[in-house]
Amino acid sequence: MEEFLTATFWVAVAQIIMIDILLGGDNAVVIALACRQLPEHQRKQGILWGTAGAIILRVILIFFALTLLAIPFLKFVGAILLLWIGVKLLTPDADDDHSNIQGSDKLWGAVKTVIIADLVMSVDNVIAIAGAAQTSGNPDHQMPLVIFGLLVSIPIIVWGSQLVLKLMDRFPAIIVAGGMLLGWIAGTMIQTDPGLIEYIPQDKVWGYGLGLAGALLVLAAGKIIMARRRTAPESA
Repeated sequence: MEEFLTATFWVAVAQIIMIDILLGGDNAVVIALACRQLPEHQRKQGILWGTAGAIILRVILIFFALTLLAIPFLKFVGAILLLWIGVKLLTPDADDDHSNIQGSDKLWGAVKTVIIADLVMSVDNVIAIAGAAQTSGNPDHQMPLVIFGLLVSIPIIVWGSQLVLKLMDRFPAIIVAGGMLLGWIAGTMIQTDPGLIEYIPQDKVWGYGLGLAGALLVLAAGKIIMARRRTAPESA
């Protein structure tokens, strides 16, 4: 019980919550679009049931992700994916919209749409949360961390998503920090990959160094990509 009061545990919880908020914006939009055709009195039910089903599926997916990350070199692959997700967060595609999400005027139809769409869109969340959970240092804490982090972030995503999105628009540094956080987690994942553990020193200095390298790599790649996008029309 004392281990749940350590700084490491709560840092991992904070990372999971931040990841959910940053990567959950699209999911919040999907929920709104899927439930938009429901009668007024059923919209809250559609949001709650759809979110509950999506969260349960996500916990199951993360459980399998945590298990798979114990296989040699899969953490390395997951870290590369996290770096890509971090860069993508810093370089959003202007053409990426949700116009193909079809709303339903039936409660369970809307719930089904929310769950399926969230499942398809949750690969980034699953990998990122699984990586963040492993920073707690105790395998026994990983699933409690995941569940606790998700439970805390649910009301933030469902009821506070618009506020969070407005804050991101007003303070772009929040998005930059989130992308760098994913890079940090990717770096620390590489250090503890079962296939690389004998080649990489396991002390905290190396962990911080790899985490910092991942964070800076995401920041640098994001800036380079955005700079190229800005100059592309001029060279065309």
